[in-house]
Amino acid sequence: MAKYSLAIDIGASSGRHILGCVQDGKLVLEEVFRFDNRQVHRNGHDCWDVQNLWDGILGGLKACSALGKIPETIGIDTWGVDYVLLDENDQMIGDAVAYRDSRTEGMDKVVDKIIPVQKLYEKTGIQKQLFNTIYQLVALKKESPEQLEKAAYLLLIPDYFNFLLTGVKKQEYTIASTSGLVNARTKEWDLDLIDSLGIPTRIFDHLSMPGDVVGHLLPEIQEKIGYDATVLLPPTHDTGSAYLAVPAKDDYAVYLSSGTWSLLGVENTEPITTEESRLQNFTNEGGAWYRFRYLQNIMGLWMIQSVRRELNGTAYVQGRVSKYTDGRKWSFPDLVEAAKGAQSFPSVVDVNEDRFLAPESMIDAIKDACRESGQPVPESVGEIMQTIYTSLSRCYKEAIEGLEKLTGKHYTSINIVGGGCQDMYLNQMTANATGLMVYAGPVEGTAIGNLIVQMIRQGQIRDLAEARHIIRNSFDIKIVSKED
Repeated sequence: MAKYSLAIDIGASSGRHILGCVQDGKLVLEEVFRFDNRQVHRNGHDCWDVQNLWDGILGGLKACSALGKIPETIGIDTWGVDYVLLDENDQMIGDAVAYRDSRTEGMDKVVDKIIPVQKLYEKTGIQKQLFNTIYQLVALKKESPEQLEKAAYLLLIPDYFNFLLTGVKKQEYTIASTSGLVNARTKEWDLDLIDSLGIPTRIFDHLSMPGDVVGHLLPEIQEKIGYDATVLLPPTHDTGSAYLAVPAKDDYAVYLSSGTWSLLGVENTEPITTEESRLQNFTNEGGAWYRFRYLQNIMGLWMIQSVRRELNGTAYVQGRVSKYTDGRKWSFPDLVEAAKGAQSFPSVVDVNEDRFLAPESMIDAIKDACRESGQPVPESVGEIMQTIYTSLSRCYKEAIEGLEKLTGKHYTSINIVGGGCQDMYLNQMTANATGLMVYAGPVEGTAIGNLIVQMIRQGQIRDLAEARHIIRNSFDIKIVSKED
């Protein structure tokens, strides 16, 4: 009889429950439930609809029961940096404000006066991004200091849902490392740094590692879903899980977790916190077994997703349907074909500019960037899309060149996991731009990484090396080489 583990993988737009088991030496996956993730506007801020997410989590656990496929273990992963605060009665304080909210504007300058940016990077190894938890907490202290005064505990998003399932509060290392508040060398919260910012140190606890047990499901949860299971910690940061699923065969492979964000980098055993690394905007995020994910956060498929929403009338610009909506419903393959029809369009933008983080109109933002830089302004859908594809592939190329200088290695391949690995046009452009062989797959990288940590803990898989061997034998990996 199959021994199931369950990965609850929650991304910026949706969550899903994926059951996994090992059969005949292969990893078998089954998606059993999917639910929407949405932002809501509350109290002047863009926030996560936590209740909707919780309902989705419970809905997927019930779906397992309905199928008669009961997981022995459960692991949750989500995006990074966002958090909730609990009071002394374990009640949520305020809202779960989303990282794309504008409240952190200017907070980097506040932090810089307390600790110079060079020193902060030397301590934490985390690239400066305005949505990092460090800037969110400083913004909260300025706007609503009473919330911090009442707070007894901080939980990042997956930590919070683990608490709701088990009643146990644990802060997990990989998700905590995205905050900009964890010391890269001690691998614990940097309490001196936190105290210098005027943030109460009492809300931070010892960090737990992937593979640790959180606890059994609460009796009231068991009653709702019809069974008990053990909640384990995977790398609760989705990129931490995704990187484990990369079926690399040697140490000369670049990893690319491709989704809403493109996370491009390598695995290191030690952090690199030099000034040159900071200036090239590389980050040292914590991984399972203290393997550092040394990478760049690149805007990724967010730009494509945003353009599609505008064209399809599901994005609103200044409270109205976008002016670019023409009644046609564009699929992602439609957008690829449009780009192919405009392959000669030359314009390029810096995809990491702040203007692309949460613009009212992504299409207008791209046009403005081209206009301001004196390049041809894209007008057709194909030209807009080709600009994005060219810009992403060029950004990947520049990031790899930076990696080679900083690590002293010459990389020979790119291993792409996640939903973006299905975009074969982007894969081909990436191979053309970098000159490297591209290995695309598996698609469910994050869920796979989540599951293999559970399975290693259970003893079904011996270690990471065996897990990656199993992954290579279980999934279709497409190979793309540079075109002549």
